[in-house]
Amino acid sequence: MGVTIRPGGISFDCLLNNMMHSKEFKVNNFDLLRLIAATQVIVDHYFQHLKLPISRFGIDLLYLFPGVPVFFIISGYLISASYERNNNIKVYVRNRLLRIYPGLWVCIIVSAIVIHITGVRMFNKQVLAWLPAQFLGLIYTPSFLKDYGFGSYNGSLWTIPIELQFYALLPLCYFLFKKQRFNVYLYCALLVFVVANIVTQVVPINERLSKLISYTFIPHFYLFLLGVLMQRLQLYKSPVIYSRAVYWLIGYIAFSLSLSGVIEPVTYTLIKNIILAFTILALAYTAPTLSKKLLRSNDISYGIYIYHGLILTVAVQLKLANNLNLLILVAASYLLAYLSWIGVEKPFLRRKSKTIHTLPKD
Repeated sequence: MGVTIRPGGISFDCLLNNMMHSKEFKVNNFDLLRLIAATQVIVDHYFQHLKLPISRFGIDLLYLFPGVPVFFIISGYLISASYERNNNIKVYVRNRLLRIYPGLWVCIIVSAIVIHITGVRMFNKQVLAWLPAQFLGLIYTPSFLKDYGFGSYNGSLWTIPIELQFYALLPLCYFLFKKQRFNVYLYCALLVFVVANIVTQVVPINERLSKLISYTFIPHFYLFLLGVLMQRLQLYKSPVIYSRAVYWLIGYIAFSLSLSGVIEPVTYTLIKNIILAFTILALAYTAPTLSKKLLRSNDISYGIYIYHGLILTVAVQLKLANNLNLLILVAASYLLAYLSWIGVEKPFLRRKSKTIHTLPKD
């Protein structure tokens, strides 16, 4: 029998069980998976922005583990769990801001300094409007930087506003969805945004509007919701997920390589991403201590993601692209990311409010 902590409160056994669940839940390989995802984005942008030739099979291999969808799925999984541990909105907002902004602010300052040194005068009226917008996470390339590098001061930052939109929408979902039928509403929302993803790709609209929509949460939110749903259902405990990464990888790779170019692209990508979500979860909870052993709790994926684009665009601006080896780009990105982690991100993350899972799942 459990010992009640407070009148109408939860029992000691219930609290203990939830703490044990939290411990098991947190032992995973998500840091390692994000590192791999960030590295994939480096390779993708290396070929894309330097306009290097790559075979169709090479493209299929490169997009086996697409970085941005992986980030969005993992984000939904982990952030929803964090919110459920403590749904105090002030704590939630503070923790989210500490995760995104310090690293981003330093990256933007470094970017402005480097761009100024490499030929663009950063003391002009447009900068007075542009810099504050970047600090807020409203990422865009101003007209005075359109001809710099490959046409963007840091092409990888486009997902930051989308991630911020996810952060804003998550508490709204928990507020609007009835607690007793939360998962039912979640399934419905997932279906709605799967349809939205399809519509944004198949319905003909002008190029400018299409590009604008792609920079909103609308075509991407289903990936985030997939992560939320898997977390809510505690699928990591399932015998078909836990320690089953090999089977999921074989199935996922077989589907991806055998049906690429065979079925309609929108349908193919949608199904592929759904299978990918389950594969990620299986990888996260197969040999779940691997990430901590290899990375020692250092999470440099965010730094890799936000700095590699700067390195690429500066290389193009200085006409060094032909001399930029992929390994050099990866090494430089890892180095800047590590400095960002040690000097900026980690110190600020220590300020995050700790949460404890005190309520059982419905």
